[in-house]
Amino acid sequence: MPKDIARKVLELEAQAILDLVPRLGEGFERAVEILSACRGRVIVTGMGKSGLVGAKIAATFSSTGTPSIFLHPAEAVHGDIGMVVPGDVVLAISSSGETEELVRLLEILRRLEVGLVALTGGRDSTLARHAQAAIDVGIEREASPLELVPTASTTAAMAMGDALAMALAERRGFTLEDFARNHPGGRLGRKVLTVGHLMHAGSAAPLVQAGAPLSEALRVMSDGKMGMAAIVSRGDVLEGVVTDGDLRRALLRGADLHRMVVDEAMSRTPVTIAKGDLAAAALSLMEARKITSLVVVGAGRRVEGVLHLHDLWRTQLF
Repeated sequence: MPKDIARKVLELEAQAILDLVPRLGEGFERAVEILSACRGRVIVTGMGKSGLVGAKIAATFSSTGTPSIFLHPAEAVHGDIGMVVPGDVVLAISSSGETEELVRLLEILRRLEVGLVALTGGRDSTLARHAQAAIDVGIEREASPLELVPTASTTAAMAMGDALAMALAERRGFTLEDFARNHPGGRLGRKVLTVGHLMHAGSAAPLVQAGAPLSEALRVMSDGKMGMAAIVSRGDVLEGVVTDGDLRRALLRGADLHRMVVDEAMSRTPVTIAKGDLAAAALSLMEARKITSLVVVGAGRRVEGVLHLHDLWRTQLF
C-alpha cells in the first residue's frame, strides 16, 4: 500500500537523523572551528544528489551569516576551480567518500592551501582521510524499496548541514537584524522587519521643542501627515505627544489654541517602542492601544523616530 511505503520511508529517514545525534563529537566541533575561522567563503561541493543537498546547504550558510557558494565538482576541473582562493574552506559531501569527481579535486585543493571539511558516510574513505575535519553522516540503509536511491543518506547530510549552519550562526553572533538584512523580500523578510527599518527618523520625524507655540505643532503635524507630533526637550528627550485627538479635546474644553503652548495640550505618557523591536510587535501594540503612531525611543527616552500605522500597511503585515 502507498501509505505503508510512505510510512516506512519517513520512519527510516527520521531514524537516520536521530542516529546523527551521538556523533556530534570532536569532528563536528573541529568543523565548526574551521568554518567559523574562514576568512573567505565556504565552498560547498558534491556530485549528483549530494550536490543538490550541497546547494541548499550553501544557501542556508549564506542566509545565516556565513558567505557560501556551491561548486560543481565536475565543472571545477574544467575551470570553475578558479573560484576557490586561499582563505576559503571547502565543505565536501559524499556518501561513500570515494566519489571520483571529488577525489580528483583533493590534490588541487591541497595546493590551493584551503581548509577541507567532509560530510561522508565513509569514515575511512579517501575524502575523510584528506579532510581536516570529517563528520560521519553514514546511514544503516536507504529508504527506497531497492535500497539504492539516495534518500536517507541525503536527508542525513542535509540535516547535518543545517546543524553546522545553526552552530556557525550562534558562534558568529548572528542577530535578528542580520537576518532581516539578508531577507529583505518576501513574506519571511516582512516577518523579521524591525521598527528601525520603517520609522521616520531625522528631519522626517515630527518633533517640536517643549514650550513652543501650539501653532508650531500644528504646522509640523500638517507637514508630517501623521496626525501627531512628539514634544521633546534638549537632546530630543521625549516629554509627550500632541495628537489630533488632543487638539479636539482642548477645543471641547474651550481652550484658545492660538494662545497655548504645546506643553498645555500634550499627553505626557505616550506609548513608545524601541527601534530594535519587530514591526509585527509594533502593529500588535497599536491595535491593543487603539492608536496610529508610536514614538521610537532609545536610552534616556531620547527620540529616535516615529512609526505610523501606514508604514506597517506598506509592508503587508496585515
